[in-house]
Amino acid sequence: MAYILYIETATTNCSVCLAKDNEIVASIEDYDTKYSHAERLHNYIDQVMKEAEVLFKDLSAVAVSKGPGSYTGLRIGVSTAKGLCYALDIPLISIPTLQSLALQVNTNDGYIVPMLDARRMEVYSVVFSGSFEQVRETKAEILSEDSFQDYLQDDKVYFIGNGVEKFTEICEHKNAVFIKKKLPSANEMATLGYSKFLEKDFEDVSYFDPYYLKDFVSG
Repeated sequence: MAYILYIETATTNCSVCLAKDNEIVASIEDYDTKYSHAERLHNYIDQVMKEAEVLFKDLSAVAVSKGPGSYTGLRIGVSTAKGLCYALDIPLISIPTLQSLALQVNTNDGYIVPMLDARRMEVYSVVFSGSFEQVRETKAEILSEDSFQDYLQDDKVYFIGNGVEKFTEICEHKNAVFIKKKLPSANEMATLGYSKFLEKDFEDVSYFDPYYLKDFVSG
């Protein structure tokens, strides 16, 4: 039996859950429009642990959403996760943010494209098959009318994430399905995290950094 704490802070959703093996036993999240992670994350962790009546010493690992996403949000989530792992002497697990976001799509066919807002018309995206096999690498890209045409010509493509609003303005393809108002959540991390825990696929707590994908640009 393993208790794993999951932390998702890659977007404005500050999300925490606790799972016993791969079954969620407590969760909390905040779909605020602003980044409130610094103020709320530690309180949410405490609330989840108390709700589940689990002590910190009983945790087997901490899993964190590793990006891409908000620079500030990722830094807060990763530093919190690393601090817990140091203090409790337990493993750190990292979960690709776009992979867990894709799991919110309920389909067995076509393609799934989770996309997160970057800057202006740019998004972070990756492409999965309907069975969640990755078929294109993760990258930062500027959206245009021709984006994802190779996939749209073949089958339905399900777009999800806060980058969707941008793409709906320029994509009118009949095979495009837009799933709006969805953000990465800790709840979808549990299955992925438990598999990594069983495989002992852990990060080096000392050297692990978020997956920013591109350099920080202010303004």
